[in-house]
Amino acid sequence: MTGRDRLSEVDVEVAVNGRPYRHRVPARLLLSDYIRDVVNLTGTHVGCEHGYCGACTVTVDGEAARSCLMFAAQADGTEIRTVEDLAPAGTDSLSPMQQSFHDHHALQCGFCTAGILMTLESVNPDDWRESAQIVELLSGNLCRCTGYQNIVAAVAHAWSSPQSSSARSGATTEAEAESGDAAP
Repeated sequence: MTGRDRLSEVDVEVAVNGRPYRHRVPARLLLSDYIRDVVNLTGTHVGCEHGYCGACTVTVDGEAARSCLMFAAQADGTEIRTVEDLAPAGTDSLSPMQQSFHDHHALQCGFCTAGILMTLESVNPDDWRESAQIVELLSGNLCRCTGYQNIVAAVAHAWSSPQSSSARSGATTEAEAESGDAAP
């Protein structure tokens, strides 16, 4: 076996939305493809495949990451969150930010929405209160349908609500809800 053959596949062990996964995958498999095709969570979208549009944004250990620019092997040993984990586990309701997007008509086709929501999820809202700050934060997420006005309004509204910060800090993953490990 050559050195090249040994590196053609790698073992990846990650937690995605609180659930552990372990797979042997091609060494050059992108994290976006791992999430969509191996873990079968299709909320993470792939747009430009160059990291420019932000549609593929997930959080890796709490930090926003472009999953189309990262190999699955690079995520080995990390906690990944996708848009599927934002809504309260075991309910049909939306997270406060998702509800605000709905209420403010902040999406049209929805292709960019998952990446925008995950970018927002990765920051402390207290650091991004002003509209200009929100615009700067979202400058790495492209939306071809809206004029961003409603997106900024939705974010500002959600982050001004006391429910938003308490819901964020008390978010329960689906895996926690099923195992009974959810915080009271």
